[in-house]
Amino acid sequence: MDLHRLEVFLKVVELKSFTKAGEALLLSQPTISEHIRSLEEMVGEKLVDRLGRDLMLTPAGKVLHQYAQRLLHLRDEALQAMAEFRGKLAGRLILGASTIPGTYILPPLVGGFKQHHPDITISLKIASTGEIGAAILKGEYELGLVGFRLPERRLNFVEAFADELVLAVYPDHPWSDKTEVAVSELAGQPFVARQRESGTQMVMHQILASHGVDPHRLATVAEVASTESVRQSIKAKIGIAILSRLAVAEDLEHGTLVVVPLTGVTMHRPFYLCQRQGRRLSPLGQAFGDYLLRAAGRREGPQEDPREAS
Repeated sequence: MDLHRLEVFLKVVELKSFTKAGEALLLSQPTISEHIRSLEEMVGEKLVDRLGRDLMLTPAGKVLHQYAQRLLHLRDEALQAMAEFRGKLAGRLILGASTIPGTYILPPLVGGFKQHHPDITISLKIASTGEIGAAILKGEYELGLVGFRLPERRLNFVEAFADELVLAVYPDHPWSDKTEVAVSELAGQPFVARQRESGTQMVMHQILASHGVDPHRLATVAEVASTESVRQSIKAKIGIAILSRLAVAEDLEHGTLVVVPLTGVTMHRPFYLCQRQGRRLSPLGQAFGDYLLRAAGRREGPQEDPREAS
């Protein structure tokens, strides 16, 4: 079975478009269509259905999709193993991250690691914690850095980096000059929330519930898909919100948002390095995972030189 055609097939499924897959792979749309047609002839089954602008996998396509992911992962693992044999890291690593670590923690670390391993490619996919966990289970990502320990036994979580959740308000909000407010007072305020699968949202719910506040009784006026949307919603005076201190650091520096302490409540939250239980990582995945844990101070070893991760 032609691995290149399988790669085309996976890209079509990922982007849900023949045209977008062609643009991503630098191939024409007719060439993409021919690859899929040839693959369908080879397996003797229709793999994708086009329903207007939508593209859906057939039952046979779903089966092949799982095997295609495994075959291409095995190819990448073999190439990485041979590169490691020659004394260097090479290949591609697909890494998932929830919004906060994917935006504020991983980019400089990925950059530093790649400086010492120029032959590697790291694709960073940012999504909710729930989506990252699901993708790791399906074999789409080797590793993830997420903000919540999901209740899934097939996933392994190692605490790595740390963050703090804070209550943020706009500068002329009545609470902006208070030294602290009682957590019970949150129930009377218009509240901006992340979507339910967000790690920030799940951790916030746990903390509030532990202090006697039912998070479902908050007066939620908006539920948004990104931390950036939360920040902008607070600035637009739509409501207040609890979000990462990392995310509002620049706003606090420029005075465009204000953090208000909650009486007796400290909202520390860890970030976890996540992988599928029992899955053998590729050489590149293992090296990068070790590097992240050293950078977080979770393992002994120099943090400044990622070459020692290989």
